[in-house]
Amino acid sequence: MHETGERAEFDLSILKGHTRHPYRVQCEQWKLSRMLLAQLTGELWFDTRATAVSQTPHGVKLTVERGGEPMELECSYLIGADGARSLVRKSLGLGFEGVTFPETTILATTPFDFAQHLEGLSGVNNCWAPSGTFSLLRLPGEWRVSLYPDDGESVEAALEPDSIERKMQRIVPRADCYHVLQTRPYRIHERVVDRYRVGRVLLAGDAAHLNSPSGGMGMNGGIHDAFNLCDKLLRVLRGEDDALLDLYERQLHPVALEQILAQSGRNRARMQERDPAKRLAALRELQAVARDPGRALKHLLRTSMIEGLRQAEAIAA
Repeated sequence: MHETGERAEFDLSILKGHTRHPYRVQCEQWKLSRMLLAQLTGELWFDTRATAVSQTPHGVKLTVERGGEPMELECSYLIGADGARSLVRKSLGLGFEGVTFPETTILATTPFDFAQHLEGLSGVNNCWAPSGTFSLLRLPGEWRVSLYPDDGESVEAALEPDSIERKMQRIVPRADCYHVLQTRPYRIHERVVDRYRVGRVLLAGDAAHLNSPSGGMGMNGGIHDAFNLCDKLLRVLRGEDDALLDLYERQLHPVALEQILAQSGRNRARMQERDPAKRLAALRELQAVARDPGRALKHLLRTSMIEGLRQAEAIAA
């Protein structure tokens, strides 16, 4: 609660024994990408756009445009990890049912250190305020602030510097103006593709599922997809029956539905609550969970996605 300073705080160290890393690391996607690039060998193309996919029982043909010129590439298997607007998914004719929520989030980054002015901030803070809601995410050298348009305010107006400044001043009033490094709007989607595999083409990450970023389950879910799928694909390329790839879908499709979308949806719904009485009731419930070691552990196993990994591993055939 921004106005009172009341909070529910969970101790991630109770996950010790369930993971080698009982703590949160905030890693931006661009940093992860650089780390992955450092591990890759061979030819990498960045100025390339996929335009069509077709397949036979023996391989996949990918048509791309590179430098304005069309090219055809052939491979044994294709992983479509090409994001929310995935051309690979669309080429397969798969459904991507779900919802797009009405609210628009305004993301702003600033070097201002909120932790010096708001007591008890952690790395990730989802806050209720009288005027609505906001989130504060600590990054090295800066904070990422999630804001929302005021009632009756258009997205375009909410992106104006004066509007951003007004909303930041509500969080920590100060004489100086905030130095805002960048702003961008985004909408929240919750969708899961019908199938993760069609023949020799498989989907992963945002191409397969979209969800609210609340709780950090988007990129992490995509990483889980990659580990699971690449382990199986490597075994197939080494001679195992490619029916093994069906297990990837059986393991992770229900996790996307029952764990990732469900939990991220609960996180979003909690933060969108405007009724003061319901907010207080939700806060008291979270505080009660945090105080109870058993309930806190169960909560953290679910929200840290460990429960989802175990659910997938339990499906062995």
